[in-house]
Parts: sequence; C-alpha cells; structure tokens
Amino acid sequence: MGKKIMGKSVAETIRDLSKKIIDKNKAVVIGQCLSAVGWVQNTVPPQKKGIIELPMTDVAGAGFAVGISLTGIRPIFILRFQSFLWLNASPLVNHAAKAKEMFGYGAPVFIRAIASEGPSSGPIHTNCYHSPFAHMPGLPICAPMTPGEYKEIWKDYLKKDLPMLVSEHRRSYKEKLEFKDKIFPKAKLSLFLISASRFEGDKILKLLRSNGIYVDIFHILWLKPFKFKKSYMKSLLKTKIGLVVDSTYEICGVSEHIAFKLMHSVQGSKVYNLGMKDRSPGCSPNLLNGTPDAFEIIKKIKTLIK
Repeated sequence: MGKKIMGKSVAETIRDLSKKIIDKNKAVVIGQCLSAVGWVQNTVPPQKKGIIELPMTDVAGAGFAVGISLTGIRPIFILRFQSFLWLNASPLVNHAAKAKEMFGYGAPVFIRAIASEGPSSGPIHTNCYHSPFAHMPGLPICAPMTPGEYKEIWKDYLKKDLPMLVSEHRRSYKEKLEFKDKIFPKAKLSLFLISASRFEGDKILKLLRSNGIYVDIFHILWLKPFKFKKSYMKSLLKTKIGLVVDSTYEICGVSEHIAFKLMHSVQGSKVYNLGMKDRSPGCSPNLLNGTPDAFEIIKKIKTLIK
C-alpha cells in the first residue's frame, strides 16, 4: 500500500481543513445530522461557528448550499449517503456546474458525498453514485482515499471558483497510509483501482504472487477529468491487457469510460472494467452488492490473462 505516515487520518484531515477555513470566516459546513453520531465520523469540527444544521427535508440542502456559494462563502455541503445525490441533483448540476460557463460567475460548492455499503446500508444507501454526475460539464469529480490525496483535492478546489464533487467512502476515514502505484517487469495485467477497491490492492498482490502472477497496480484519484499518466501507457504497452475496478455499478459508469480511454490511448491493448452487479443490494448476506473484493477481482484477472 505504501509507507505509514505518522500523522492524521483521513477523517482528522477533513475535520482540520474544514475548521481552518471556517475559523477564517470563509466557509460553512452545511448538511443534515452534522452534530449527531460522532460529527459525521469525526470529519466535522465539533463547534457551533460555521456549522449549519438542515432540517430533514432531504431535497432542499443543495439549493441552500448553491445560494451560499454565490455570496462569497464556500459551502462544504455534506451528504451522509451518496444516495442523497439523487435528491439534491438539480441545483448542483443545473446551476452550480453551469454558472461559470453560462453566467460568468462561479458557484464553488464543495460536495462531500459519502459512500456506504454492507448489511446496514440496504438497497437505497449502498453505492457510490459519482458516475451519473460525470455527464455534467463544469463539475470536477474525485475520489480521495488518503490524507495526502484529500489535501491535494482541497488545494485544487480553493484555487478555483468551481463546484467539486468529492466521492468519499466510509472505509477511508481511519486511513493514515498513502497509496503508491506498484509496477513489476513481469506483470501480466495493468490494474486500475478506484474508490474503496483500492483497499484491496495489497491483498490482491499477495494472493496473486503466491500463484506466480504479477500485476501492475495504479491508484486513480481524479475521475473527471481523468488524468492520464505516462506510466499507464508504459504498463499497457507491456501487458496489453487492463482492468479498471470501481465501487459503483459496472455498466454505464466511470470505470467503463476510463477503460475506453485507456484502451483508445494504447493501440493493441484491451481494457475491461469491474464493479457492482446490475441489481439492487439487499441487507441479507446473499443480497449484498458492493465493491468487488480481492477474490472477485482476482477471479476476473485470471479469466483475462488465460
């Protein structure tokens, strides 16, 4: 995965970045149930200043956040489940994302959309929903899973007056490590991991090595715009086959788009994608449908390199 950083976790990093800008009177945190259940898993500073608790309307928050962004204050809009993106989509994609291009002013809403999965999430709250929002111009999308990555995307956000959709995942909040790409001379496949699938990387490498199989592993932070690196090209020129794994649905999503971009950029390569199955998740063990785990990913890899 990478060397240990003797510092703060992802949750602590988010909390401290939020507090710093709030205390400068340049931002507010806005959302539902912010002070309940551990201040959104310790990602919100426990204070009254700059914290706006919304009523349980579910659909009104984005409108308030976009309005605040037009006053010169940067709103950090928290959606405790990414499923709430559906209910808040219109102000975000029809005004915030279009404002700069259509009207000449920015609407810099920092959208913290938190993904969840497992038995307690069920058919509504399970999933990352960053893919549908990638279709809207003017809305950059990223999926930071480490403290350093969160600082990187925060710095990028503050430089501009555009909204940003941050696809977070609950699995990342206790993380203190930084991911590093892994490249091997004898790699048989190029593996590109997004969101929570990145936490399966070390296990995948260990299990495959026990079978004498090596794969290159790349960690994807920016989903839109997708930032193509020379190392991706070098790897695919070597392996000729790739796999993109994401924590959202496999069909019609970001992983398919990135797989196409990679394949189109490296002639002679074939790049596939893997994600959630095309069915609603349930709460019982046999109905779960979340991020592909190491065993699912390895099964796919072995099928592709036959």
